Amino acid sequence: MYAWVFLATLGFLIACFFLIIHGLKFDSKYSILYLGGGFLFTPFYLYLTLWSLPGFIPGKVLLTIVQGENSTIKSKKGTVLIKNIRNIDLVRNPLNLINDIVIETFDNNKIKIRTFNLLDDLDYQVVVDQYIYPYMTENARKVWDRKVNLDKLQKVAKYERQEQKID
Repeated sequence: MYAWVFLATLGFLIACFFLIIHGLKFDSKYSILYLGGGFLFTPFYLYLTLWSLPGFIPGKVLLTIVQGENSTIKSKKGTVLIKNIRNIDLVRNPLNLINDIVIETFDNNKIKIRTFNLLDDLDYQVVVDQYIYPYMTENARKVWDRKVNLDKLQKVAKYERQEQKID
């Protein structure tokens, strides 16, 4: 996902500068379109690039899942007991177009973990289903089962849910 995010943000930004440079030469009948497109999309892609840059920090850890009897999810925003999770979802922020993992707890807290689009939708579903699902409460499992498409995960990601024994 690092490569895709890099290409989508910096690649399009470089393409906008390329359009502006070739538009300023006025050697084509499309030069005005080049300039217009370059000036129109440069602020948009610059904005996306600046929002995505923190995701390129080497060794960036989005979240840590501690498994076991008192399983938890740790992030910079805080620590959540998995048994306290009511709902977990991957939500796209409409302002910066970056996905956030939103965890709602039974005590009405919401924790948003920024992913910087480094975690693909299918990877997110596999991680939650494999490492978090076994430790959730029964109601939270039912909610997750309504969201996840296990057939799609099996076909695309070659993931199959295993029956896990929880100590």
